[in-house]
Amino acid sequence: MFKHNVGTIDRVIRAAIGIAALVAFLMLPDATWRWWLLIGLVPLGTALLGTCPIYTVFGLSTCPMKRT
Repeated sequence: MFKHNVGTIDRVIRAAIGIAALVAFLMLPDATWRWWLLIGLVPLGTALLGTCPIYTVFGLSTCPMKRT
């Protein structure tokens, strides 16, 4: 459906950031900053899907090039 434009290292970093933000969301008692940590769903989602809409807009890709 979407062209993959997120490479392996980029996916691992995104997943780690997303998981860390979601863990902080669950652990933080103060409701003021807590909802901002739901932004962790974005890098986690792009890591799982392997595509980033912002990369698509700017024509970027961290995937290795295929050699023919």
